[in-house]
Amino acid sequence: MFITAFAQGAGTGEVPATMSFAPIIMMVIMLVVFYFILIRPQKKKEKELKNMLAALKVGDEVATIGGIHGKITRIKDDLFVLESGIGVTKSYITVDRSAVSRFLKRGPEVLEEIDDEPENTEE
Repeated sequence: MFITAFAQGAGTGEVPATMSFAPIIMMVIMLVVFYFILIRPQKKKEKELKNMLAALKVGDEVATIGGIHGKITRIKDDLFVLESGIGVTKSYITVDRSAVSRFLKRGPEVLEEIDDEPENTEE
């Protein structure tokens, strides 16, 4: 049947119905839909996470991928030291920057003023 369709359309210059561009157009439409539904939102989410991780500083409260909640006490390169626990049962955990999954609360602004001269209280 396929050969007869070519044989019938060969002499007239017509394109047989089996050679239409509909399947190609459908594939292009599917790729565009996948891009806008799956790929684009994922890239946007990754960009937001990257910006959030870059903006973290000492005093911020975060949650890790493993579900540990804590306050950042120190930052060294790509490592965070988290203070976790309540009252006297506090513990300190070192986690990688990529292990932080979400930001919980902004810590208080820490003003670092270093006085080289100690205050003299004696008169």
